[in-house]
Amino acid sequence: MTIPPQMADAFDELAGDYDNDHHDEIARLLLDLVRPAAGDRIADVACGNGAVALALARAGATVPVVAVDISPGMIAVGRERAEAAGLATAIDWRVGQAVPLPVPDASLDLVLCSSSLHFLGSTALADWRRALRPGGRAGFTLPVAGQFRPSGAFAALVASDVPVPGTAGEASEFARTAGFVQAESRLAHVGSRAVILTVATNP
Repeated sequence: MTIPPQMADAFDELAGDYDNDHHDEIARLLLDLVRPAAGDRIADVACGNGAVALALARAGATVPVVAVDISPGMIAVGRERAEAAGLATAIDWRVGQAVPLPVPDASLDLVLCSSSLHFLGSTALADWRRALRPGGRAGFTLPVAGQFRPSGAFAALVASDVPVPGTAGEASEFARTAGFVQAESRLAHVGSRAVILTVATNP
Protein backbone atom coordinates (compact mmCIF):
# COMPACT_ATOMS: atom_id res chain seq x y z
CA MET A 1 0.00 0.00 0.00
CA THR A 2 1.32 3.44 -0.93
CA ILE A 3 0.08 6.20 1.34
CA PRO A 4 -0.90 9.27 -0.72
CA PRO A 5 1.29 12.39 -0.47
CA GLN A 6 -1.65 14.41 0.85
CA MET A 7 -1.41 12.31 4.02
CA ALA A 8 2.09 13.66 4.66
CA ASP A 9 0.95 17.19 3.86
CA ALA A 10 -2.00 16.97 6.27
CA PHE A 11 0.14 15.74 9.15
CA ASP A 12 3.00 18.13 8.37
CA GLU A 13 0.56 21.00 8.89
CA LEU A 14 -0.55 19.49 12.19
CA ALA A 15 2.90 18.63 13.58
CA GLY A 16 3.59 21.86 15.44
CA ASP A 17 0.16 21.94 17.11
CA TYR A 18 -0.25 18.22 17.80
CA ASP A 19 -1.95 17.34 21.09
CA ASN A 20 1.09 15.66 22.59
CA ASP A 21 -0.43 15.30 26.05
CA HIS A 22 -3.39 13.36 24.64
CA HIS A 23 -1.25 11.07 22.50
CA ASP A 24 1.33 10.55 25.25
CA GLU A 25 -1.45 9.33 27.54
CA ILE A 26 -2.76 6.93 24.89
CA ALA A 27 0.80 5.63 24.44
CA ARG A 28 1.10 5.06 28.19
CA LEU A 29 -2.17 3.14 28.26
CA LEU A 30 -1.12 1.03 25.28
CA LEU A 31 2.18 0.10 26.92
CA ASP A 32 0.34 -0.78 30.13
CA LEU A 33 -1.70 -3.28 28.12
CA VAL A 34 1.12 -4.66 26.00
CA ARG A 35 3.90 -4.68 28.63
CA PRO A 36 6.96 -4.90 26.35
CA ALA A 37 9.78 -7.17 27.48
CA ALA A 38 13.37 -6.10 27.99
CA GLY A 39 15.31 -6.46 24.76
CA ASP A 40 12.27 -6.50 22.49
CA ARG A 41 12.89 -5.31 18.94
CA ILE A 42 10.06 -2.81 18.41
CA ALA A 43 8.63 -0.61 15.67
CA ASP A 44 6.38 2.39 16.29
CA VAL A 45 4.29 2.50 13.11
CA ALA A 46 2.99 5.83 11.78
CA CYS A 47 4.62 7.26 14.88
CA GLY A 48 3.54 10.89 14.57
CA ASN A 49 5.44 12.98 17.10
CA GLY A 50 6.78 9.80 18.66
CA ALA A 51 4.51 9.27 21.67
CA VAL A 52 4.98 5.49 21.75
CA ALA A 53 8.67 5.54 20.85
CA LEU A 54 9.37 8.14 23.54
CA ALA A 55 7.40 6.19 26.15
CA LEU A 56 9.42 3.08 25.32
CA ALA A 57 12.68 5.01 25.49
CA ARG A 58 11.74 6.54 28.83
CA ALA A 59 10.94 3.06 30.12
CA GLY A 60 14.51 2.00 29.32
CA ALA A 61 14.20 0.16 26.00
CA THR A 62 17.60 -1.47 25.40
CA VAL A 63 17.24 -1.74 21.61
CA PRO A 64 16.61 1.45 19.59
CA VAL A 65 12.95 1.73 18.65
CA VAL A 66 12.27 2.02 14.90
CA ALA A 67 9.87 4.97 14.55
CA VAL A 68 8.40 5.42 11.06
CA ASP A 69 6.13 8.14 9.71
CA ILE A 70 5.40 9.57 6.28
CA SER A 71 5.38 13.13 7.63
CA PRO A 72 8.80 14.82 7.81
CA GLY A 73 7.25 17.44 10.07
CA MET A 74 6.11 14.86 12.59
CA ILE A 75 9.49 13.13 12.57
CA ALA A 76 11.28 16.46 13.07
CA VAL A 77 9.17 17.27 16.13
CA GLY A 78 9.68 13.74 17.45
CA ARG A 79 13.44 14.11 17.14
CA GLU A 80 13.28 17.44 19.00
CA ARG A 81 11.26 15.86 21.79
CA ALA A 82 13.72 12.97 22.08
CA GLU A 83 16.72 15.28 22.15
CA ALA A 84 15.11 17.47 24.81
CA ALA A 85 14.54 14.37 26.94
CA GLY A 86 18.10 13.10 26.48
CA LEU A 87 16.87 10.13 24.43
CA ALA A 88 18.34 10.96 21.02
CA THR A 89 20.08 7.60 20.60
CA ALA A 90 17.17 5.49 21.84
CA ILE A 91 15.02 5.95 18.72
CA ASP A 92 15.78 5.21 15.06
CA TRP A 93 13.66 7.86 13.30
CA ARG A 94 12.70 7.16 9.68
CA VAL A 95 10.68 9.25 7.24
CA GLY A 96 8.83 6.94 4.88
CA GLN A 97 5.92 4.67 4.17
CA ALA A 98 4.64 2.75 7.19
CA VAL A 99 3.30 -0.03 4.94
CA PRO A 100 5.39 -1.97 4.27
CA LEU A 101 7.57 -1.42 7.29
CA PRO A 102 11.22 -0.93 6.33
CA VAL A 103 12.38 -4.01 8.25
CA PRO A 104 13.20 -7.61 7.26
CA ASP A 105 10.72 -10.44 7.61
CA ALA A 106 10.33 -11.92 11.12
CA SER A 107 12.72 -9.32 12.57
CA LEU A 108 10.51 -7.74 15.25
CA ASP A 109 9.18 -8.84 18.61
CA LEU A 110 6.58 -6.10 18.84
CA VAL A 111 4.79 -3.70 16.50
CA LEU A 112 2.92 -0.77 18.03
CA CYS A 113 0.57 1.63 16.27
CA SER A 114 -1.19 4.34 18.23
CA SER A 115 -3.98 6.49 16.78
CA SER A 116 -3.04 5.71 13.17
CA LEU A 117 -4.32 2.32 12.00
CA HIS A 118 -7.59 3.76 10.67
CA PHE A 119 -5.50 5.77 8.20
CA LEU A 120 -3.20 2.90 7.17
CA GLY A 121 -5.75 0.29 6.13
CA SER A 122 -6.05 -3.42 6.85
CA THR A 123 -2.98 -4.29 4.76
CA ALA A 124 -0.97 -2.91 7.66
CA LEU A 125 -1.89 -5.90 9.80
CA ALA A 126 -0.74 -8.34 7.11
CA ASP A 127 2.55 -6.47 6.93
CA TRP A 128 2.92 -6.57 10.71
CA ARG A 129 2.55 -10.35 10.58
CA ARG A 130 5.34 -10.42 7.97
CA ALA A 131 7.62 -8.24 10.10
CA LEU A 132 6.92 -10.06 13.38
CA ARG A 133 8.59 -13.26 14.45
CA PRO A 134 6.26 -16.16 15.29
CA GLY A 135 4.90 -15.37 18.73
CA GLY A 136 5.60 -11.68 18.30
CA ARG A 137 2.86 -9.25 19.17
CA ALA A 138 1.06 -6.24 17.75
CA GLY A 139 -0.53 -3.52 19.84
CA PHE A 140 -2.75 -0.85 18.34
CA THR A 141 -5.44 1.66 19.18
CA LEU A 142 -8.58 2.67 17.32
CA PRO A 143 -11.12 5.38 17.98
CA VAL A 144 -14.59 4.41 19.18
CA ALA A 145 -17.24 4.44 16.47
CA GLY A 146 -19.74 6.49 18.47
CA GLN A 147 -17.25 9.36 18.86
CA PHE A 148 -15.35 9.17 15.58
CA ARG A 149 -16.04 12.23 13.44
CA PRO A 150 -13.03 13.02 11.26
CA SER A 151 -13.15 16.43 9.64
CA GLY A 152 -11.41 18.44 6.98
CA ALA A 153 -8.65 16.75 5.01
CA PHE A 154 -8.56 13.83 7.42
CA ALA A 155 -12.08 12.64 6.60
CA ALA A 156 -10.97 11.71 3.09
CA LEU A 157 -7.88 9.89 4.37
CA VAL A 158 -9.63 7.34 6.59
CA ALA A 159 -9.18 3.80 5.26
CA SER A 160 -12.44 2.22 4.15
CA ASP A 161 -11.34 -1.32 5.09
CA VAL A 162 -10.65 -0.71 8.79
CA PRO A 163 -13.90 -1.08 10.75
CA VAL A 164 -13.89 1.55 13.48
CA PRO A 165 -15.07 -0.53 16.45
CA GLY A 166 -17.96 0.25 18.71
CA THR A 167 -16.81 -2.22 21.37
CA ALA A 168 -13.62 -3.87 22.59
CA GLY A 169 -14.90 -7.19 21.27
CA GLU A 170 -15.17 -5.79 17.76
CA ALA A 171 -11.54 -4.62 17.89
CA SER A 172 -10.40 -8.08 18.98
CA GLU A 173 -12.39 -9.68 16.18
CA PHE A 174 -10.71 -7.38 13.66
CA ALA A 175 -7.30 -8.61 14.86
CA ARG A 176 -8.40 -12.25 14.69
CA THR A 177 -9.78 -11.76 11.17
CA ALA A 178 -6.33 -10.52 10.16
CA GLY A 179 -4.79 -13.78 11.39
CA PHE A 180 -3.69 -12.83 14.89
CA VAL A 181 -4.50 -14.93 17.94
CA GLN A 182 -4.92 -14.28 21.67
CA ALA A 183 -6.42 -10.88 20.97
CA GLU A 184 -7.28 -8.77 24.00
CA SER A 185 -8.91 -5.36 23.85
CA ARG A 186 -10.06 -2.80 26.38
CA LEU A 187 -11.90 0.50 26.33
CA ALA A 188 -10.12 3.48 27.87
CA HIS A 189 -11.04 7.11 28.37
CA VAL A 190 -8.57 9.92 27.79
CA GLY A 191 -10.18 13.17 28.84
CA SER A 192 -13.52 13.42 27.05
CA ARG A 193 -12.52 10.94 24.36
CA ALA A 194 -12.58 7.15 24.30
CA VAL A 195 -10.15 4.79 22.62
CA ILE A 196 -9.96 1.02 22.23
CA LEU A 197 -6.60 -0.60 22.91
CA THR A 198 -5.76 -4.03 21.46
CA VAL A 199 -2.88 -6.47 21.75
CA ALA A 200 -2.68 -9.70 19.73
CA THR A 201 -0.14 -12.40 18.94
CA ASN A 202 1.32 -13.48 15.62
CA PRO A 203 0.87 -17.28 15.53
